[in-house]
Amino acid sequence: MAEETAAPYAIEMLHITKRFPGIIANDDITLQLKKGEIHALLGENGAGKSTLMSVLFGLYQAEEGIIKKDGKEVQIKDPNDANALGIGMVHQHFKLVQCFSVLDNIILGVETTKNGILQKDEARKKVLALSEKYGLKVDPDALISDITVGMQQRTEILKMLYRDNDILIFDEPTAVLTPQEIEDLMQIMKNLAKEGKSILFISHKLNEIMEVADRVSVLRRGKYIGTVNVKDTTAEELSRMMVGRPVQLVVDKTPAQPKETVLHVEDMTVASKMHKNNAVKHVSFDVHAGEIVCIAGIDGNGQTELVYGLSGLEPLVSGKVEVCGKDLSNAPIRERSQYLSHIPEDRQKHGLVLDYPLDYNMVLERYYEPEFTSKSGFLKKANIRSYANKLIEQYDVRSGQGAATIARSMSGGNQQKAIVARELDKQHKLLIAVQPTRGLDVGAIEYIHKQLVADRDNGAAVLLVSLELEEVMNVSDRILVMYEGEIVGELDPKKTTPEELGLYMSGAKRDDRKEA
Repeated sequence: MAEETAAPYAIEMLHITKRFPGIIANDDITLQLKKGEIHALLGENGAGKSTLMSVLFGLYQAEEGIIKKDGKEVQIKDPNDANALGIGMVHQHFKLVQCFSVLDNIILGVETTKNGILQKDEARKKVLALSEKYGLKVDPDALISDITVGMQQRTEILKMLYRDNDILIFDEPTAVLTPQEIEDLMQIMKNLAKEGKSILFISHKLNEIMEVADRVSVLRRGKYIGTVNVKDTTAEELSRMMVGRPVQLVVDKTPAQPKETVLHVEDMTVASKMHKNNAVKHVSFDVHAGEIVCIAGIDGNGQTELVYGLSGLEPLVSGKVEVCGKDLSNAPIRERSQYLSHIPEDRQKHGLVLDYPLDYNMVLERYYEPEFTSKSGFLKKANIRSYANKLIEQYDVRSGQGAATIARSMSGGNQQKAIVARELDKQHKLLIAVQPTRGLDVGAIEYIHKQLVADRDNGAAVLLVSLELEEVMNVSDRILVMYEGEIVGELDPKKTTPEELGLYMSGAKRDDRKEA
């Protein structure tokens, strides 16, 4: 211990307590970050990880405790103070201006001006140099509203690197990245640590922590459980510390028993918002009752637009979408929602009304049903509240004020659990699940995977869209690989390998399937 205290810690958070209405998010937590180390922060959804990092970044003020940088106590009243101290943060839900370009977002707040005129040329050179150095390929002129979630993630990281921060906070940085991008990011983090930067890395993914972190601190329900050296522990031990019980890390399911066709997609083409060409090009496939079909692919290969076309968020250029034999190609969203449930890719944009309480969010697509609305058009608030409470309990959605909690104030993982609960409980023949376990901890992932398999076994057709190779291989009964808007391969997860799947995803391999 003597040698550890010889050099001051880069950051010390000592006895931090942060309260919100109905909940103590951080209960007397101490966290110490060494210079040049990658320190992981692990915990279930709602354990208080993001709150603790938001205290360090100045978004929240702790009621108790102090923060030290390089051994000296500091006051961090807002993110400007944090940036002045060299602390940067990539947020789980990105803090980007949607109508600005990538470049404008990166330089926002630290712009170079000359005679009152914005000087972008130097900034552009610096951004391109950083993106080249760290393998973070972005289009500086693209609007945030037009780019994929993965690209937005890169923009956030570049924003932090552009400010030359030396304490880097990554809040769930890999939740939206492809396997290849995750590998690249891990390498980037190792390189940054070698350069002397100190990294705090919030993650639920035990394999990533085992690969990249030096030490890991575990939080559970707002309390500090302990700090261990990664080289001295195992994924099983960490999951036990995090959840408080052993966790099943492999999906347990019987072989699929496909029955009648539920979803029939024929020659479907969907336009791209970003480019003049189409994002989805003449795609045809079927999904049957009693099977989980996974659309796999690297982010940005048309999966988002495919789901938009199926769910009605984007019109089709051509082609046909049938569910249970009914043509829904041009049907309004309310009609589609009679047949399908949709767990969207962007939970905050398309999944929740963030300023509504949790109970209203639970009935967003069903509020007009007789159970929730009287004949005279008034909401039956008691019914809505008791229905929400049932789902909150069943799906272990953690919120400070139960069904009255405003959705915006909940942790990302609990927002996700709320959406999953709503969509699985709704009557449906088809479930479209896009990144359903994004940002969830191992305990919640285990639960959601069981729910997807149970939905399949109850006779639903499940279309899973995932960027997680492990999830694709574990959960699906059939895999369809998308590359540049086309389906380039159909694979059996029991007969393929992650390596072969990766070749299809990168376009290095394709089969000549006649699209049925």
